Amino acid sequence: MQRSRWIGAGALASALILTSCTSGPAGVDAKQNSKAPLELWTRTTPGGPGEKGAQELAAAFEKATGFKVEVTAIFDDFETKLQQRAAQKKLPDIVMNDATQIGTMHSQGLLREIDMGKIKDSAQIIGQGLQSGKSLDGKQYGLPISAQASALLIRKDWREKLKLEPPRTWDEFAAMAAAFTTQDPDGDGKNNTAGLAAPLSTKRGYASWYFSNFLWAAGGDFITETGKGKYKPAMTTPASVQAMQWFRDLGCKTKAIQPGAVTMDTPPTNETFEAGKAGMYVVGPYLLPRFDKSLGADKYEVVPMPKGPKDATVLAEGSSVYLMAGSDNRAGQDAFASFAVSVEGQKKGMEGTTGYTVQIPVNTNVDIAQIRTDPRWKTYAQVYQDSGRYAPSIPNWTPVRQVTADAVNALMADCGLDINAKLRELDKQLADILKEQGIAAS
Repeated sequence: MQRSRWIGAGALASALILTSCTSGPAGVDAKQNSKAPLELWTRTTPGGPGEKGAQELAAAFEKATGFKVEVTAIFDDFETKLQQRAAQKKLPDIVMNDATQIGTMHSQGLLREIDMGKIKDSAQIIGQGLQSGKSLDGKQYGLPISAQASALLIRKDWREKLKLEPPRTWDEFAAMAAAFTTQDPDGDGKNNTAGLAAPLSTKRGYASWYFSNFLWAAGGDFITETGKGKYKPAMTTPASVQAMQWFRDLGCKTKAIQPGAVTMDTPPTNETFEAGKAGMYVVGPYLLPRFDKSLGADKYEVVPMPKGPKDATVLAEGSSVYLMAGSDNRAGQDAFASFAVSVEGQKKGMEGTTGYTVQIPVNTNVDIAQIRTDPRWKTYAQVYQDSGRYAPSIPNWTPVRQVTADAVNALMADCGLDINAKLRELDKQLADILKEQGIAAS
């Protein structure tokens, strides 16, 4: 989520016009040249550690296989530039992009199916990671190369001062949030701390993104599959209502969420936690280096999320390798995908000297503790394996995330709104979105 940029419905509609030039026969009939350099696009900031990590991975692949790779890092207007290339019938050969983009890219016809028989270590890919690369028709269009999941960061010094134990249940979580809000855990004599840092802005669907960690742990859902790729709205189910009520109470009754949360995306929320204004934060492992430097590794700890009414399911995300349609070097595409998920590729992606492309490995034969000795990374890896859940690979997840973010944000911003009425309204919006995408249950 921290790196995603989404396409709106209008852009998707225009992109669908391009499918005839990139899908089906275009991918099959392209004249093949196994010596042609592979063009790899990676969604990351040019010149940053992500680009450097991709370059190191590409260099290792070249050394191992002999295939040449040209890496291009793009962050701003990634989808627009991809559409432009599709219109020119000249897509890059490989794209490293967010796992949540599979539905959009597949529905645009930009991807070719991955032949799993040509992926050497496919049997070693962790189950939920492999599932995240499948479209609604059950075919494999993406391979995970890096995973992440949400865990709970806690101000350890605050917790110890107040003589609290890490929360194991939602009741204990709420009690800690209240204590961090009211019992002056930083000892400055002022009422200036909050229990939980939460990005609840509607921008890019952040409120929904964050709330999913609580919704799923309660057994609720945004939408539920009814079978054969069909879905129905689920925000008015008892479990979803329970999750929304509990989370809202943290903000409206306990007042344990940081002031201004409904206007914040992740950058100001990150600053809230590292500035000592909030004592807990549910987030992925990518912020560990930053917080170690700004806050101090001894000041906070990483623990699994406490068990909710159902379990401790949390949001899983990550990056995937996509093989683009129309390539003139499909052998090179297959070789890169195979290398990226192999033990060698995963280790190289984790141990880059200037940046890394792999946060949590997706190959079950890679032990993160052997490469990163910091035990907090092992905690994240275990959370991903035990509790991580990806958003479903529907044709376009963006509008689902956005309308649910709008509703969550409204309920957190206005404590007087009727929850049941708002969630009924939301379910009607979700029903329209599912119908528009052709996946509504009858």
